[in-house]
Amino acid sequence: MRSAAVGFQCPSCVAEGSRETRSGRAVYGGARSGNPARTSQVLIALNLAVYLLLLATGASRSPLLYRLALLPREGVAIVDGIPQRFPGVADGAYWQLLTSAFTHVQIWHIGFNMVALWVLGPQLEAVLGRARFLTVYLVSALAGSALVYWLSPVSLPTIGASGALFGLMGALLVVVVKVRGEVSQILMWIGLNFVFTVLGRGFISWQGHVGGFLGGVVVATILVYAPREHRVLWQSLGVALVVALLLGAVAGRTLVLT
Repeated sequence: MRSAAVGFQCPSCVAEGSRETRSGRAVYGGARSGNPARTSQVLIALNLAVYLLLLATGASRSPLLYRLALLPREGVAIVDGIPQRFPGVADGAYWQLLTSAFTHVQIWHIGFNMVALWVLGPQLEAVLGRARFLTVYLVSALAGSALVYWLSPVSLPTIGASGALFGLMGALLVVVVKVRGEVSQILMWIGLNFVFTVLGRGFISWQGHVGGFLGGVVVATILVYAPREHRVLWQSLGVALVVALLLGAVAGRTLVLT
C-alpha cells in the first residue's frame, strides 16, 4: 500500500485504474468516477449520521438501536428501565439486514470502520466504477448479515459495517490477483484482521466478517472476470444470482425460526 491524497492506494489497482478508456468507462465496464472518493464519503456520512442519532437518543439504551440492529428473532431489551419487545428479522424486520451495517454505538467501532472504508473505498471505486463499487459494498453487507442470521444466537443483536468492509478487502484481493499484482501485503492485512476477529470472537461478529469477505470475493470475481463481450449482461446476471441466493438463505432461516 502507498500513501496517497485519499487514504492509501494499492499500486496494482492504480495501474489497472489507469487503463480506463477515454470513453469514460472504467476497465471493468463501469462508468468512470470523476471523484473516486465520493461514494465512500457518502457512506461515511450515513454511518456518522446514524451514530449521532443513536448518541442523541441514548446510545446503547436508545430504542432505535434495537430497530436498526440485526436481531434474528424477537427479543426483549430494557429501555429507560422498562422491558420492551423488539422484532427481529424472522418477525418481518428485514430492513435490519442492511440497516445493521450502518449502525454503531462505540466511538472506537465506528472510528476503525470508517478509517478502513476511507482507505479501501476510493481505490476500488477508481477501478470498478461507482455503481459496481457500491454493489460490492451492499452485497457484502447482505452476505455478512445472512451468515449472522444463520449462525449467531437468535437473541443477540449485531451491528457494524465490518461485514461490508471485509467484503471490500476480499474484492481488493480479487483485483490484485486479476492484474497479477503483489498480493503479499493485502494478504497480510486480511490475515491480521482475521486474527483480530478470532481473538475478539467474544465481542466481534466473526459470522459477519466471514460472510462479508466471501460475498466481496464472489461479487468482485463476477465483475472483473466477466467476458468482455456482453460484459454488463454477465455482470448483472451474476450479481442478481448472488443476491437471489442470499435472499433464499434468509428466507430459509426465517422458515426455520418460525
